[in-house]
Amino acid sequence: MNSITALFYVFSAVLLFAALRVITARSTVHAALYLVLAFFSASCVWMLLRAEFLAIVLVLVYVGAVMVLFLFVVMMLDIDTDRLREGFWLHLPLAGLIGAVIALEMALVLMRGFNLDAPAASAHDLAQGNTRLLGLALYTRYLYPLQLAAVLLLVAIVAAIALTLRARKDSRHLDPAQQVRAKKADRVRLVKMAATVEAPSAAAGEGAPR
Repeated sequence: MNSITALFYVFSAVLLFAALRVITARSTVHAALYLVLAFFSASCVWMLLRAEFLAIVLVLVYVGAVMVLFLFVVMMLDIDTDRLREGFWLHLPLAGLIGAVIALEMALVLMRGFNLDAPAASAHDLAQGNTRLLGLALYTRYLYPLQLAAVLLLVAIVAAIALTLRARKDSRHLDPAQQVRAKKADRVRLVKMAATVEAPSAAAGEGAPR
């Protein structure tokens, strides 16, 4: 067993442990941190497989952006996780069955092995690097699927913005433009009213008992 194989087993064990703790941790913050550890372990495995671009993208996108957003949302909303975890163990048999089916399907696919008869990469391809080869494959051979995925993501972004900014009748809607244009005269109005009871005189105030 060489060093690469040993590192693969170490990172895989850490990945499995972190993935298990994501669904068993009682604190949502701890679960999110374990998910960050799982992403780091997966990126290390990809580095061992010489997929440097995918490893860096996983760290930058998911760990650097998505998980930070998850932590902000979890810490700001203060979700009652005890109520959400009620009946968690009741679904364990069904979840175990689905997991066993997925593992069996993956085993059936992987037992066939990889295509070892594929032509080896030339010295020119190895000199270009994985990132350049991936870019050439995306924008030449897989151009139409890439454009289709981009259109679907654009539709999802527009739909999310439309659902967020729509005016609902059952909720109060605030217009930031009107708030910025507000002046003091529009918010506060001073009204001068006559006193209903006359103020006591200075002489009466001096003779009052203390």
